[in-house]
Amino acid sequence: MSESIHTAHGTGKTGTVPPAIELRGIDKRFGAVHANKSIDLRIEKGTIHGIVGENGAGKSTLMSILYGFYQADAGTIHVDGKLCNIRGSEDAIAVGIGMVHQHFMLVEPFSVLENVILGVEGGAVLRDGVDRARHELKRLEQEYSLNIDPDAIVGDLSVGLQQRVEILKALYRGAEILILDEPTGVLTPQEADHLFRILRTLKEQGKTVVLITHKLREIMAATDTVSVMRQGAMVADRKTVETSPEELSELMVGRKVLLHIEKGPAKPADVVLAVENLCVDNAQGVRRVKNASFLVHAGEIVGIAGVSGNGQSELLEALAGIRVVSEGQVFLNGQDVTPGHGVDAAQLRKRGVAHVPEDRHRMGMVTAFTAKEAAILGYDDDPAYQRNLLLDWEAIRTTTQHLMDEFDVRPADPDLKAANFSGGNQQKLVLAREIMRDPALLLVGQPTRGVDIGAIEFIHKRLVAMRDAGKAVLLVSVELDEIMSLSDRILVMCDGVIVGEVAGGMANERALGLMMAGVAPEQAHAEAGQ
Repeated sequence: MSESIHTAHGTGKTGTVPPAIELRGIDKRFGAVHANKSIDLRIEKGTIHGIVGENGAGKSTLMSILYGFYQADAGTIHVDGKLCNIRGSEDAIAVGIGMVHQHFMLVEPFSVLENVILGVEGGAVLRDGVDRARHELKRLEQEYSLNIDPDAIVGDLSVGLQQRVEILKALYRGAEILILDEPTGVLTPQEADHLFRILRTLKEQGKTVVLITHKLREIMAATDTVSVMRQGAMVADRKTVETSPEELSELMVGRKVLLHIEKGPAKPADVVLAVENLCVDNAQGVRRVKNASFLVHAGEIVGIAGVSGNGQSELLEALAGIRVVSEGQVFLNGQDVTPGHGVDAAQLRKRGVAHVPEDRHRMGMVTAFTAKEAAILGYDDDPAYQRNLLLDWEAIRTTTQHLMDEFDVRPADPDLKAANFSGGNQQKLVLAREIMRDPALLLVGQPTRGVDIGAIEFIHKRLVAMRDAGKAVLLVSVELDEIMSLSDRILVMCDGVIVGEVAGGMANERALGLMMAGVAPEQAHAEAGQ
Protein backbone atom coordinates (compact mmCIF):
# COMPACT_ATOMS: atom_id res chain seq x y z
CA MET A 1 0.00 0.00 0.00
CA SER A 2 1.05 3.63 -0.25
CA GLU A 3 3.22 5.37 2.31
CA SER A 4 0.23 6.75 4.21
CA ILE A 5 -0.56 3.27 5.55
CA HIS A 6 1.15 2.93 8.91
CA THR A 7 1.90 -0.38 10.50
CA ALA A 8 -0.62 -1.57 13.05
CA HIS A 9 1.69 -3.95 14.81
CA GLY A 10 0.78 -4.30 18.48
CA THR A 11 0.38 -6.94 21.07
CA GLY A 12 -2.93 -8.62 21.63
CA LYS A 13 -4.28 -9.20 25.09
CA THR A 14 -3.01 -12.52 26.29
CA GLY A 15 -2.68 -14.34 29.57
CA THR A 16 -5.93 -14.88 31.41
CA VAL A 17 -8.04 -13.10 28.77
CA PRO A 18 -9.56 -15.74 26.44
CA PRO A 19 -8.98 -15.26 22.69
CA ALA A 20 -11.67 -13.62 20.60
CA ILE A 21 -11.77 -16.73 18.41
CA GLU A 22 -10.32 -20.18 18.87
CA LEU A 23 -10.84 -22.93 16.32
CA ARG A 24 -9.89 -26.45 17.34
CA GLY A 25 -9.50 -29.33 14.91
CA ILE A 26 -11.75 -27.86 12.20
CA ASP A 27 -12.12 -30.40 9.41
CA LYS A 28 -14.22 -30.08 6.24
CA ARG A 29 -14.56 -32.19 3.09
CA PHE A 30 -16.47 -31.58 -0.12
CA GLY A 31 -16.55 -35.04 -1.66
CA ALA A 32 -12.98 -35.99 -2.48
CA VAL A 33 -11.71 -32.47 -1.75
CA HIS A 34 -10.28 -32.09 1.77
CA ALA A 35 -10.78 -28.32 2.12
CA ASN A 36 -9.83 -27.93 5.80
CA LYS A 37 -7.52 -30.40 7.53
CA SER A 38 -7.86 -30.38 11.34
CA ILE A 39 -7.18 -26.66 11.62
CA ASP A 40 -6.28 -24.95 14.89
CA LEU A 41 -6.41 -21.16 14.95
CA ARG A 42 -6.20 -18.66 17.80
CA ILE A 43 -7.06 -14.97 17.27
CA GLU A 44 -6.44 -12.65 20.22
CA LYS A 45 -8.83 -9.91 21.27
CA GLY A 46 -8.19 -6.39 20.04
CA THR A 47 -5.84 -7.37 17.22
CA ILE A 48 -5.83 -7.33 13.44
CA HIS A 49 -5.13 -10.90 12.37
CA GLY A 50 -4.30 -11.72 8.74
CA ILE A 51 -4.96 -15.03 7.00
CA VAL A 52 -3.09 -15.70 3.74
CA GLY A 53 -2.83 -18.61 1.36
CA GLU A 54 -3.10 -19.48 -2.29
CA ASN A 55 -6.45 -19.95 -3.98
CA GLY A 56 -7.84 -23.27 -2.84
CA ALA A 57 -5.80 -23.20 0.37
CA GLY A 58 -9.02 -23.30 2.41
CA LYS A 59 -9.20 -19.70 3.73
CA SER A 60 -12.71 -18.96 2.48
CA THR A 61 -14.02 -22.34 3.61
CA LEU A 62 -12.63 -21.75 7.09
CA MET A 63 -14.21 -18.29 7.36
CA SER A 64 -17.48 -19.61 5.94
CA ILE A 65 -17.52 -22.20 8.75
CA LEU A 66 -16.86 -19.46 11.31
CA TYR A 67 -19.71 -17.35 9.89
CA GLY A 68 -22.12 -20.27 9.64
CA PHE A 69 -22.36 -20.68 5.86
CA TYR A 70 -20.87 -24.18 6.20
CA GLN A 71 -20.76 -26.59 9.11
CA ALA A 72 -17.52 -28.37 9.94
CA ASP A 73 -17.39 -32.16 9.74
CA ALA A 74 -15.31 -32.11 12.93
CA GLY A 75 -13.87 -29.63 15.38
CA THR A 76 -15.15 -26.85 17.62
CA ILE A 77 -15.52 -23.06 17.58
CA HIS A 78 -14.92 -20.99 20.70
CA VAL A 79 -15.79 -17.28 20.90
CA ASP A 80 -14.54 -15.36 23.94
CA GLY A 81 -13.64 -18.68 25.53
CA LYS A 82 -17.13 -20.16 25.14
CA LEU A 83 -18.02 -23.15 22.96
CA CYS A 84 -20.40 -22.00 20.21
CA ASN A 85 -22.59 -24.00 17.85
CA ILE A 86 -22.76 -21.75 14.77
CA ARG A 87 -25.34 -23.20 12.39
CA GLY A 88 -25.98 -20.08 10.33
CA SER A 89 -25.12 -16.41 9.97
CA GLU A 90 -27.78 -15.53 12.57
CA ASP A 91 -25.84 -17.57 15.15
CA ALA A 92 -22.59 -15.85 14.14
CA ILE A 93 -24.15 -12.40 14.49
CA ALA A 94 -25.64 -13.39 17.86
CA VAL A 95 -22.16 -14.11 19.25
CA GLY A 96 -20.73 -10.86 17.85
CA ILE A 97 -19.23 -11.95 14.52
CA GLY A 98 -19.75 -9.73 11.47
CA MET A 99 -18.51 -10.27 7.93
CA VAL A 100 -17.81 -7.87 5.05
CA HIS A 101 -17.87 -9.95 1.87
CA GLN A 102 -15.72 -9.36 -1.18
CA HIS A 103 -18.92 -8.73 -3.17
CA PHE A 104 -21.10 -6.39 -1.15
CA MET A 105 -24.54 -7.48 0.05
CA LEU A 106 -26.32 -4.12 -0.44
CA VAL A 107 -29.61 -3.02 -2.00
CA GLU A 108 -28.46 -0.20 -4.28
CA PRO A 109 -31.78 1.74 -4.58
CA PHE A 110 -32.03 1.91 -0.76
CA SER A 111 -30.43 4.58 1.40
CA VAL A 112 -27.50 3.91 3.72
CA LEU A 113 -29.86 3.91 6.71
CA GLU A 114 -32.31 1.51 5.04
CA ASN A 115 -29.49 -0.90 4.16
CA VAL A 116 -28.09 -0.84 7.68
CA ILE A 117 -31.40 -1.65 9.40
CA LEU A 118 -32.65 -4.11 6.77
CA GLY A 119 -33.75 -7.21 8.66
CA VAL A 120 -33.40 -5.55 12.08
CA GLU A 121 -35.94 -2.76 11.68
CA GLY A 122 -36.78 -2.68 15.40
CA GLY A 123 -40.42 -3.67 15.74
CA ALA A 124 -43.84 -3.10 14.21
CA VAL A 125 -43.60 0.70 14.30
CA LEU A 126 -41.00 1.35 11.64
CA ARG A 127 -40.53 5.04 12.43
CA ASP A 128 -39.42 4.34 15.99
CA GLY A 129 -36.87 1.83 14.74
CA VAL A 130 -35.61 4.26 12.08
CA ASP A 131 -35.21 7.07 14.60
CA ARG A 132 -33.24 4.81 16.96
CA ALA A 133 -31.12 3.55 14.07
CA ARG A 134 -30.33 7.09 12.89
CA HIS A 135 -29.12 8.03 16.37
CA GLU A 136 -27.02 4.87 16.65
CA LEU A 137 -25.54 5.33 13.15
CA LYS A 138 -24.45 8.85 14.03
CA ARG A 139 -22.68 7.51 17.11
CA LEU A 140 -20.97 4.72 15.15
CA GLU A 141 -19.86 7.09 12.37
CA GLN A 142 -18.27 9.44 14.88
CA GLU A 143 -16.69 6.73 16.99
CA TYR A 144 -15.09 4.90 14.07
CA SER A 145 -14.53 7.82 11.62
CA LEU A 146 -16.78 6.23 8.99
CA ASN A 147 -18.13 9.61 7.76
CA ILE A 148 -21.08 8.72 5.56
CA ASP A 149 -24.46 10.35 4.93
CA PRO A 150 -27.22 8.02 6.25
CA ASP A 151 -29.67 9.37 3.66
CA ALA A 152 -27.40 8.84 0.64
CA ILE A 153 -28.58 6.29 -1.93
CA VAL A 154 -26.15 3.37 -1.89
CA GLY A 155 -26.13 3.04 -5.69
CA ASP A 156 -24.79 6.60 -5.94
CA LEU A 157 -21.85 5.95 -3.60
CA SER A 158 -18.30 5.06 -4.55
CA VAL A 159 -17.13 1.52 -3.91
CA GLY A 160 -15.12 2.70 -0.92
CA LEU A 161 -18.17 4.30 0.69
CA GLN A 162 -20.28 1.21 -0.03
CA GLN A 163 -17.70 -0.80 1.86
CA ARG A 164 -18.11 1.52 4.84
CA VAL A 165 -21.86 0.82 4.72
CA GLU A 166 -21.08 -2.89 5.04
CA ILE A 167 -18.87 -2.19 8.05
CA LEU A 168 -21.63 -0.03 9.58
CA LYS A 169 -24.12 -2.88 9.05
CA ALA A 170 -21.90 -5.25 10.99
CA LEU A 171 -21.24 -2.78 13.80
CA TYR A 172 -24.92 -1.88 14.05
CA ARG A 173 -25.66 -5.56 14.65
CA GLY A 174 -23.21 -5.60 17.54
CA ALA A 175 -20.14 -7.11 15.90
CA GLU A 176 -17.11 -7.36 18.16
CA ILE A 177 -15.26 -9.51 15.63
CA LEU A 178 -15.16 -8.30 12.01
CA ILE A 179 -14.09 -10.56 9.11
CA LEU A 180 -13.07 -8.80 5.88
CA ASP A 181 -12.63 -10.90 2.73
CA GLU A 182 -10.24 -9.33 0.15
CA PRO A 183 -11.41 -5.85 1.18
CA THR A 184 -9.23 -3.74 -1.13
CA GLY A 185 -9.79 -5.55 -4.43
CA VAL A 186 -11.94 -2.74 -5.87
CA LEU A 187 -10.54 0.28 -3.99
CA THR A 188 -8.22 3.07 -5.08
CA PRO A 189 -5.02 3.35 -3.00
CA GLN A 190 -6.53 6.34 -1.18
CA GLU A 191 -9.70 4.40 -0.36
CA ALA A 192 -7.57 1.49 0.86
CA ASP A 193 -5.60 3.88 3.07
CA HIS A 194 -8.82 5.13 4.61
CA LEU A 195 -10.06 1.58 5.15
CA PHE A 196 -6.94 0.70 7.11
CA ARG A 197 -7.31 3.82 9.21
CA ILE A 198 -10.84 2.62 10.04
CA LEU A 199 -9.52 -0.84 10.95
CA ARG A 200 -6.92 0.67 13.26
CA THR A 201 -9.67 2.71 14.93
CA LEU A 202 -11.76 -0.44 15.36
CA LYS A 203 -8.78 -2.15 16.97
CA GLU A 204 -8.18 0.81 19.29
CA GLN A 205 -11.82 0.57 20.39
CA GLY A 206 -11.29 -3.08 21.33
CA LYS A 207 -12.71 -4.76 18.23
CA THR A 208 -11.02 -7.77 16.65
CA VAL A 209 -10.42 -7.78 12.89
CA VAL A 210 -9.74 -10.82 10.69
CA LEU A 211 -8.26 -9.79 7.35
CA ILE A 212 -8.23 -12.24 4.43
CA THR A 213 -6.12 -10.96 1.56
CA HIS A 214 -3.62 -12.14 -1.04
CA LYS A 215 -1.77 -8.81 -0.93
CA LEU A 216 1.26 -9.36 1.23
CA ARG A 217 2.10 -5.68 1.50
CA GLU A 218 -1.30 -5.11 3.11
CA ILE A 219 -0.63 -7.93 5.55
CA MET A 220 2.70 -6.37 6.48
CA ALA A 221 1.21 -2.89 6.82
CA ALA A 222 -2.01 -3.59 8.65
CA THR A 223 -1.82 -6.72 10.79
CA ASP A 224 -0.43 -7.71 14.18
CA THR A 225 -0.29 -11.44 13.47
CA VAL A 226 -0.67 -13.58 10.36
CA SER A 227 -1.61 -17.23 9.78
CA VAL A 228 -0.60 -19.07 6.62
CA MET A 229 -2.66 -21.83 4.99
CA ARG A 230 -1.49 -24.25 2.31
CA GLN A 231 -3.50 -27.06 0.71
CA GLY A 232 -6.17 -27.00 3.42
CA ALA A 233 -3.77 -27.03 6.36
CA MET A 234 -2.57 -24.31 8.71
CA VAL A 235 1.19 -24.30 8.20
CA ALA A 236 2.40 -21.28 10.17
CA ASP A 237 1.51 -18.49 12.58
CA ARG A 238 3.75 -15.44 12.76
CA LYS A 239 3.89 -12.09 14.50
CA THR A 240 3.91 -9.70 11.58
CA VAL A 241 6.97 -7.78 12.79
CA GLU A 242 8.91 -11.05 12.82
CA THR A 243 8.20 -12.14 9.23
CA SER A 244 8.56 -10.81 5.66
CA PRO A 245 6.71 -11.02 2.34
CA GLU A 246 9.41 -13.38 1.10
CA GLU A 247 8.91 -15.80 4.02
CA LEU A 248 5.12 -15.63 3.77
CA SER A 249 5.15 -16.32 0.03
CA GLU A 250 7.46 -19.29 0.53
CA LEU A 251 5.18 -20.64 3.27
CA MET A 252 2.14 -20.20 1.01
CA VAL A 253 3.65 -21.96 -2.01
CA GLY A 254 6.13 -24.33 -0.44
CA ARG A 255 9.11 -22.94 -2.37
CA LYS A 256 10.93 -19.67 -2.88
CA VAL A 257 9.03 -17.21 -5.08
CA LEU A 258 10.40 -14.23 -6.99
CA LEU A 259 8.22 -11.32 -5.84
CA HIS A 260 9.87 -8.62 -7.94
CA ILE A 261 9.69 -8.65 -11.72
CA GLU A 262 13.10 -8.56 -13.34
CA LYS A 263 13.04 -6.71 -16.64
CA GLY A 264 15.35 -4.44 -18.55
CA PRO A 265 14.38 -1.17 -20.26
CA ALA A 266 11.87 -1.37 -23.10
CA LYS A 267 13.03 -0.96 -26.69
CA PRO A 268 9.88 0.36 -28.40
CA ALA A 269 9.87 0.17 -32.19
CA ASP A 270 7.11 0.78 -34.74
CA VAL A 271 3.53 1.60 -33.77
CA VAL A 272 1.47 -1.60 -33.79
CA LEU A 273 -1.82 -0.31 -32.36
CA ALA A 274 -3.20 3.19 -32.87
CA VAL A 275 -6.51 4.14 -31.27
CA GLU A 276 -8.13 7.43 -32.29
CA ASN A 277 -11.09 9.05 -30.52
CA LEU A 278 -12.62 5.68 -29.69
CA CYS A 279 -16.11 5.57 -28.15
CA VAL A 280 -17.78 2.35 -26.99
CA ASP A 281 -21.32 1.90 -25.65
CA ASN A 282 -22.58 -0.95 -23.48
CA ALA A 283 -25.65 -3.08 -24.20
CA GLN A 284 -27.90 -0.46 -22.61
CA GLY A 285 -26.53 2.28 -24.86
CA VAL A 286 -24.52 3.93 -22.07
CA ARG A 287 -21.18 5.31 -23.24
CA ARG A 288 -18.46 3.43 -21.37
CA VAL A 289 -15.38 4.55 -23.36
CA LYS A 290 -15.17 8.23 -24.28
CA ASN A 291 -12.85 9.53 -27.01
CA ALA A 292 -9.89 7.31 -26.13
CA SER A 293 -6.71 7.92 -28.11
CA PHE A 294 -3.35 6.21 -27.56
CA LEU A 295 -0.54 4.22 -29.22
CA VAL A 296 1.11 0.89 -28.42
CA HIS A 297 4.50 0.17 -29.97
CA ALA A 298 6.23 -3.11 -30.69
CA GLY A 299 8.49 -4.00 -27.78
CA GLU A 300 6.57 -2.32 -24.98
CA ILE A 301 3.91 -3.07 -22.39
CA VAL A 302 1.27 -0.38 -22.01
CA GLY A 303 -0.82 -0.75 -18.88
CA ILE A 304 -4.28 0.66 -18.28
CA ALA A 305 -4.93 1.44 -14.62
CA GLY A 306 -8.31 2.19 -13.10
CA VAL A 307 -10.84 1.07 -10.55
CA SER A 308 -12.97 -1.77 -11.94
CA GLY A 309 -15.98 -0.54 -13.92
CA ASN A 310 -14.44 2.56 -15.46
CA GLY A 311 -14.51 1.42 -19.08
CA GLN A 312 -11.38 -0.73 -19.25
CA SER A 313 -13.34 -3.92 -19.92
CA GLU A 314 -15.35 -2.39 -22.75
CA LEU A 315 -12.21 -0.89 -24.29
CA LEU A 316 -10.39 -4.22 -24.28
CA GLU A 317 -13.39 -6.08 -25.71
CA ALA A 318 -13.79 -3.51 -28.48
CA LEU A 319 -10.12 -3.79 -29.46
CA ALA A 320 -10.52 -7.59 -29.57
CA GLY A 321 -13.49 -7.25 -31.95
CA ILE A 322 -16.05 -8.51 -29.43
CA ARG A 323 -17.82 -5.15 -29.05
CA VAL A 324 -18.86 -2.80 -31.83
CA VAL A 325 -17.17 0.59 -31.82
CA SER A 326 -19.61 3.50 -31.67
CA GLU A 327 -17.19 6.18 -32.86
CA GLY A 328 -13.52 6.50 -33.68
CA GLN A 329 -11.00 4.26 -35.40
CA VAL A 330 -8.55 1.46 -34.62
CA PHE A 331 -5.41 0.89 -36.71
CA LEU A 332 -3.23 -2.22 -36.65
CA ASN A 333 0.17 -1.74 -38.30
CA GLY A 334 -1.30 1.22 -40.15
CA GLN A 335 -4.40 -0.57 -41.45
CA ASP A 336 -7.92 0.34 -40.36
CA VAL A 337 -9.35 -2.59 -38.38
CA THR A 338 -12.13 -0.77 -36.53
CA PRO A 339 -14.47 -3.47 -35.10
CA GLY A 340 -18.02 -3.28 -36.36
CA HIS A 341 -16.98 -1.89 -39.73
CA GLY A 342 -16.38 -5.12 -41.61
CA VAL A 343 -13.95 -6.42 -38.96
CA ASP A 344 -14.74 -8.97 -36.26
CA ALA A 345 -12.83 -10.95 -33.64
CA ALA A 346 -12.00 -13.81 -36.03
CA GLN A 347 -10.51 -11.45 -38.59
CA LEU A 348 -8.46 -9.67 -35.94
CA ARG A 349 -7.05 -13.01 -34.79
CA LYS A 350 -5.93 -13.73 -38.38
CA ARG A 351 -4.26 -10.31 -38.49
CA GLY A 352 -2.17 -11.10 -35.43
CA VAL A 353 -4.25 -9.90 -32.48
CA ALA A 354 -4.39 -12.28 -29.52
CA HIS A 355 -6.76 -11.72 -26.60
CA VAL A 356 -6.62 -13.05 -23.03
CA PRO A 357 -10.02 -11.97 -21.68
CA GLU A 358 -10.60 -10.64 -18.18
CA ASP A 359 -13.03 -13.44 -17.31
CA ARG A 360 -11.57 -16.75 -18.45
CA HIS A 361 -14.73 -18.69 -17.60
CA ARG A 362 -17.13 -16.38 -19.43
CA MET A 363 -15.00 -15.67 -22.50
CA GLY A 364 -11.69 -17.51 -22.36
CA MET A 365 -12.72 -21.15 -22.28
CA VAL A 366 -15.61 -23.57 -22.07
CA THR A 367 -15.04 -25.43 -18.83
CA ALA A 368 -16.97 -28.48 -20.06
CA PHE A 369 -14.41 -28.86 -22.89
CA THR A 370 -11.23 -30.87 -22.56
CA ALA A 371 -7.89 -29.10 -22.38
CA LYS A 372 -7.15 -29.95 -26.01
CA GLU A 373 -10.46 -28.39 -27.09
CA ALA A 374 -9.75 -25.29 -24.97
CA ALA A 375 -6.29 -25.06 -26.52
CA ILE A 376 -7.67 -24.45 -30.03
CA LEU A 377 -10.72 -22.36 -29.12
CA GLY A 378 -10.99 -19.62 -31.74
CA TYR A 379 -8.27 -21.19 -33.87
CA ASP A 380 -10.00 -24.42 -34.88
CA ASP A 381 -9.98 -23.40 -38.57
CA ASP A 382 -6.19 -23.43 -38.63
CA PRO A 383 -5.03 -25.76 -41.44
CA ALA A 384 -2.63 -27.41 -38.98
CA TYR A 385 -5.67 -28.83 -37.17
CA GLN A 386 -7.51 -30.06 -40.27
CA ARG A 387 -7.50 -33.46 -41.97
CA ASN A 388 -9.95 -34.37 -44.74
CA LEU A 389 -12.45 -31.67 -43.69
CA LEU A 390 -12.36 -32.96 -40.10
CA LEU A 391 -10.40 -31.91 -37.07
CA ASP A 392 -7.08 -33.73 -36.70
CA TRP A 393 -7.29 -34.63 -33.02
CA GLU A 394 -3.88 -36.24 -32.96
CA ALA A 395 -2.28 -32.99 -34.16
CA ILE A 396 -4.39 -31.03 -31.68
CA ARG A 397 -3.37 -33.33 -28.85
CA THR A 398 0.32 -32.97 -29.78
CA THR A 399 0.01 -29.17 -29.88
CA THR A 400 -1.78 -29.11 -26.52
CA GLN A 401 0.87 -31.31 -24.93
CA HIS A 402 3.52 -28.88 -26.18
CA LEU A 403 1.61 -25.89 -24.78
CA MET A 404 1.19 -27.60 -21.43
CA ASP A 405 4.88 -28.45 -21.21
CA GLU A 406 5.96 -24.96 -22.28
CA PHE A 407 3.64 -23.17 -19.84
CA ASP A 408 3.89 -25.67 -16.97
CA VAL A 409 0.15 -26.48 -16.98
CA ARG A 410 -0.56 -29.14 -14.36
CA PRO A 411 -1.60 -31.85 -14.70
CA ALA A 412 -0.24 -32.01 -18.25
CA ASP A 413 -3.18 -34.05 -19.54
CA PRO A 414 -4.76 -32.81 -22.80
CA ASP A 415 -7.81 -35.03 -22.23
CA LEU A 416 -8.68 -33.62 -18.79
CA LYS A 417 -11.75 -31.39 -18.56
CA ALA A 418 -10.88 -27.70 -18.28
CA ALA A 419 -13.12 -27.46 -15.20
CA ASN A 420 -10.79 -29.86 -13.36
CA PHE A 421 -7.77 -27.55 -13.53
CA SER A 422 -7.06 -24.96 -10.84
CA GLY A 423 -7.65 -21.31 -11.69
CA GLY A 424 -3.95 -20.69 -12.21
CA ASN A 425 -3.58 -23.62 -14.58
CA GLN A 426 -6.71 -22.59 -16.49
CA GLN A 427 -5.20 -19.12 -16.90
CA LYS A 428 -1.87 -20.55 -18.08
CA LEU A 429 -3.72 -22.67 -20.64
CA VAL A 430 -5.51 -19.59 -22.04
CA LEU A 431 -2.26 -17.61 -22.10
CA ALA A 432 -0.45 -20.48 -23.81
CA ARG A 433 -3.12 -20.67 -26.52
CA GLU A 434 -2.82 -16.95 -27.28
CA ILE A 435 0.92 -16.37 -26.84
CA MET A 436 1.99 -19.41 -28.84
CA ARG A 437 0.20 -18.01 -31.90
CA ASP A 438 3.10 -15.49 -32.03
CA PRO A 439 0.78 -12.45 -32.21
CA ALA A 440 1.87 -8.95 -33.15
CA LEU A 441 -0.43 -7.55 -30.45
CA LEU A 442 -1.42 -9.20 -27.18
CA LEU A 443 -4.47 -7.81 -25.39
CA VAL A 444 -4.49 -9.16 -21.86
CA GLY A 445 -7.05 -8.45 -19.15
CA GLN A 446 -6.52 -9.20 -15.45
CA PRO A 447 -3.79 -11.76 -16.23
CA THR A 448 -3.44 -12.95 -12.63
CA ARG A 449 -7.02 -12.65 -11.33
CA GLY A 450 -7.72 -15.61 -9.08
CA VAL A 451 -4.24 -16.97 -9.71
CA ASP A 452 -1.86 -18.41 -7.11
CA ILE A 453 1.31 -16.54 -6.25
CA GLY A 454 3.53 -19.14 -7.93
CA ALA A 455 1.57 -18.89 -11.19
CA ILE A 456 1.66 -15.07 -10.97
CA GLU A 457 5.45 -15.21 -11.08
CA PHE A 458 5.34 -17.43 -14.18
CA ILE A 459 2.72 -15.30 -16.02
CA HIS A 460 4.61 -12.06 -15.39
CA LYS A 461 7.81 -13.58 -16.80
CA ARG A 462 5.98 -14.66 -19.98
CA LEU A 463 4.50 -11.20 -20.53
CA VAL A 464 7.93 -9.59 -20.18
CA ALA A 465 9.34 -12.20 -22.58
CA MET A 466 6.64 -11.22 -25.11
CA ARG A 467 7.71 -7.61 -24.84
CA ASP A 468 11.39 -8.50 -25.19
CA ALA A 469 10.57 -10.52 -28.31
CA GLY A 470 9.32 -7.32 -29.94
CA LYS A 471 5.60 -7.81 -29.41
CA ALA A 472 3.14 -5.09 -28.41
CA VAL A 473 1.29 -5.78 -25.16
CA LEU A 474 -1.75 -3.90 -23.86
CA LEU A 475 -2.41 -4.82 -20.22
CA VAL A 476 -5.55 -4.12 -18.20
CA SER A 477 -5.40 -4.84 -14.48
CA VAL A 478 -7.02 -3.56 -11.29
CA GLU A 479 -3.90 -4.63 -9.38
CA LEU A 480 -1.87 -1.43 -9.19
CA ASP A 481 1.26 -3.32 -8.13
CA GLU A 482 0.98 -5.40 -11.29
CA ILE A 483 0.45 -2.39 -13.54
CA MET A 484 3.40 -0.52 -12.02
CA SER A 485 5.73 -3.53 -12.13
CA LEU A 486 4.99 -4.64 -15.69
CA SER A 487 4.17 -1.48 -17.64
CA ASP A 488 6.60 0.67 -19.60
CA ARG A 489 3.86 3.29 -19.93
CA ILE A 490 0.68 3.60 -17.86
CA LEU A 491 -2.63 5.06 -19.04
CA VAL A 492 -5.13 5.92 -16.31
CA MET A 493 -8.88 5.60 -16.94
CA CYS A 494 -11.65 7.22 -14.93
CA ASP A 495 -15.31 7.12 -15.99
CA GLY A 496 -14.43 6.00 -19.51
CA VAL A 497 -11.86 8.75 -20.11
CA ILE A 498 -8.10 8.36 -20.33
CA VAL A 499 -7.22 11.08 -17.84
CA GLY A 500 -3.45 10.77 -17.87
CA GLU A 501 -0.31 8.94 -18.95
CA VAL A 502 2.74 8.16 -16.83
CA ALA A 503 6.06 6.57 -17.73
CA GLY A 504 6.33 3.22 -15.97
CA GLY A 505 9.60 4.07 -14.23
CA MET A 506 8.16 7.36 -12.94
CA ALA A 507 4.88 5.89 -11.63
CA ASN A 508 3.83 6.90 -8.13
CA GLU A 509 1.09 4.90 -6.43
CA ARG A 510 -0.46 7.93 -4.78
CA ALA A 511 -0.53 9.97 -7.99
CA LEU A 512 -2.03 7.07 -9.94
CA GLY A 513 -4.65 6.57 -7.24
CA LEU A 514 -5.67 10.23 -7.36
CA MET A 515 -5.99 10.11 -11.15
CA MET A 516 -8.03 6.91 -10.86
CA ALA A 517 -10.40 8.92 -8.64
CA GLY A 518 -10.72 11.68 -11.28
CA VAL A 519 -8.08 14.17 -10.09
CA ALA A 520 -6.32 16.01 -12.96
CA PRO A 521 -2.78 14.71 -13.63
CA GLU A 522 -1.03 17.98 -12.72
CA GLN A 523 -2.86 18.19 -9.39
CA ALA A 524 -2.35 14.47 -8.73
CA HIS A 525 1.40 14.74 -9.23
CA ALA A 526 1.56 17.88 -7.11
CA GLU A 527 -0.35 16.24 -4.25
CA ALA A 528 1.85 13.16 -4.53
CA GLY A 529 4.96 15.33 -4.21
CA GLN A 530 6.29 14.61 -7.71
